[in-house]
Amino acid sequence: MVNPSRSAFVTGGTGLVGSHLLRSLVVDGWDATALVRSDAGALTIHAAGGSPVFGDVTEPAGLPDAVAGADVVFHVAGINEGCPKDTAQMDDVNINGAVNVVEAAAQAGVGRVVLTSSVTAIGEGSGTVGDEKTEHSGTYPSAYARSKHLGEVAALHTAMRLGIDLVVVNPASVQGPGRSSGSAEIILRALRTRRPWLVDVNVSIIDIADSSRGHILAAEHGVAGERYILSGATLSVSEAVTIIAPMLERQIRPRWIPRTVVRSIGIPLSRVVGGSKVCPDLVRSLLHGHSYDNTKSIVDLGMTYTPIEETFASMIDWFRTEGLI
Repeated sequence: MVNPSRSAFVTGGTGLVGSHLLRSLVVDGWDATALVRSDAGALTIHAAGGSPVFGDVTEPAGLPDAVAGADVVFHVAGINEGCPKDTAQMDDVNINGAVNVVEAAAQAGVGRVVLTSSVTAIGEGSGTVGDEKTEHSGTYPSAYARSKHLGEVAALHTAMRLGIDLVVVNPASVQGPGRSSGSAEIILRALRTRRPWLVDVNVSIIDIADSSRGHILAAEHGVAGERYILSGATLSVSEAVTIIAPMLERQIRPRWIPRTVVRSIGIPLSRVVGGSKVCPDLVRSLLHGHSYDNTKSIVDLGMTYTPIEETFASMIDWFRTEGLI
C-alpha cells in the first residue's frame, strides 16, 4: 500500500530489523525518519532513503522534538545479546528506552506507536505453544527475555496512562539476508562442517521481509493495546536440517547433543555455538525452545508468511554471496 502523505519515525533503523523496516517503508511511499547516534549511522539511513535525526532512546530530553510530525513511531531499538556484558545497560535500553519513546510520542502528539517486542516476552512454559493471551510463567530463561517482557509491560502501562495508541509486535527469530549473528551464527557453524553438534529443540522463525511487513500491517490495522506474534514457521532443528541439507553441495550428518547433557553441565554447548561465549542464559534459552501460534496476525492483520524453504534458501544464498560459507 502506498501512503504518500504518511510519515514514520524509526528507532533502531541501523539494526537488522529496523533497517529492513526502513527500506520497506520507503518503498511503500512513507516519509521515513530514523534516530541515529553516529555519523556512520546517518550515512546508512541516507543510503536507505530515510532522513537521520541524532538522539538516543535513553536520553529522553531530545526525543519529543525528534518524533514530532510523525504519524507513526516504530520503536525497534533494543539490545539483543544472549550473554549480555552489562544487564543494567540492557534494561536501560529495552525497558526505560521503550517508556521514553512512548512518552515522547505522547508529548509530540504522535498518533500511534508500534513497539517491537519479542516472542521471548510471551513467557510460555517450556515445551508449550505460546500465543498473545498466554499468561506469563513468571520465569525468564535469560536477561534479554526479562528485559523485553518488562519493557513491553512498562510501555503498555505508559501508553494507557497517557492515552496514546500503542500496538505491540512480537517477532520470532528473524532470519534472512543480513543476519549472521545470534541464532544465525549457530546455523552458520552447522553449515561449515559435515558433522555439526546440534541440540534438537523447536524454533520459531520469521523471514526478515515478513517482519517488516508485519510491522507496517500492525501500524495500519493493529488494535491499540494488543500484541501480535509474527512467526512464519515453527519446526525442530532436525526438521530444519532436513530442509537445508539438499540446498548444500555436501551432506550434513549432525551429532546430536542430548538435552539432559546440556542441561547438566552446559559445556557441550560450546561445540554448537563455536567461538561465542557460553553462559547460563544461553543454555536456558536454547533448551527452552520456541513454539508460537501466528493465527492472530493472519486473521487480524492479514499477514501472509514466506515458506520456510524460501527463507532458508535466501539466507544460504546471502551467506554464499558474503563468503561466509
